[in-house]
Amino acid sequence: MMNVKQVLDAKGLACPMPMVRTKKAMDTLQTGEVLEVHVTDKGSVKDIPAWANKGGHDIVKHVEEADVLKFWIKKA
Repeated sequence: MMNVKQVLDAKGLACPMPMVRTKKAMDTLQTGEVLEVHVTDKGSVKDIPAWANKGGHDIVKHVEEADVLKFWIKKA
């Protein structure tokens, strides 16, 4: 079971805003907490995992529902 601490709705935002908002939201979390991110920007499918990997964060889950990409990111 994931401990989702915060849900970030970045739907409708164009690059780089989903990434900017994701970084900002992650800064408010404690280690081990999970951020759920909803985006529609297709660039995020590569950008978010690349950023998470660089920061040592873990993409716990990633799904695509209709036009919405959803990521669950566990803070390192």
